[in-house]
Amino acid sequence: MTTAKQLSGKTALITGSTSGIGLATAHVLAQHGANIVLHGLVADEEGQAMAKEFESSYGIQAMFNGANLAQPEAISALMDSAIRTVGAVDILVNNAGIQHTETLEAFPEEKWQAIIAINLSAVFFTMQKAIPTMKQKGWGRIINVASVHGLVASLKKSAYCAAKHGVVGVTKVAALENAEYGITANSICPGWVDTPLISAQIQDFADKQGIEYAQAKRDLVTTKQAIPDMAQPNQIGELILFLCTDAARNISGASLPIDGAWTAQ
Repeated sequence: MTTAKQLSGKTALITGSTSGIGLATAHVLAQHGANIVLHGLVADEEGQAMAKEFESSYGIQAMFNGANLAQPEAISALMDSAIRTVGAVDILVNNAGIQHTETLEAFPEEKWQAIIAINLSAVFFTMQKAIPTMKQKGWGRIINVASVHGLVASLKKSAYCAAKHGVVGVTKVAALENAEYGITANSICPGWVDTPLISAQIQDFADKQGIEYAQAKRDLVTTKQAIPDMAQPNQIGELILFLCTDAARNISGASLPIDGAWTAQ
């Protein structure tokens, strides 16, 4: 990718951007000139400090909001605050998500409701608030971080798979409804991504198998995908960056795997 400030004058709101894929994406987009709206469940002081660090590092505008995405009114306040503070939301990246694993018959009702609210309903409500200003400007990019589980299923992930399949579907609707307004909407579908959250799962696998961490990591990955390496968070960010460029203006309504050939099987 070119290092030019190709996103100067644009503002990106990235949910779940205080760690992992979201934070990596925020850095990638900021490097290319985008103003950044950070979001995450950290203390307000920590979030504000992160925003100031982005401003000083990249010479952009940045802000932080810790909205609870399970509450539609909080999402509305988040979007209004972003538009009021930085002028618009040109790029919307829905990345925030939660997980719980259990068999379908034993899945706790409260976990189902929470996963659907944060992983799916929040995607709908943020798009609903962002699209009108995108229409006014005649330009917008919506990138919803679904998952490989938006395309295929795994055991004990009924709520997560339902939500991520829903993300893929609602993204296609957004793409169709807004095609004539210069707005694209796409889902990306990562497989294994090397974030701190996965480390405990790898270590547990290593302990159960009596093997070294590195071997456990490779063995765990290849239970699902052909390429034996996890994607790095910044690689997800680079794909999101590409979808924001003019080169991707005719990519809309797509569900793009970045999954090491997981769904090729």
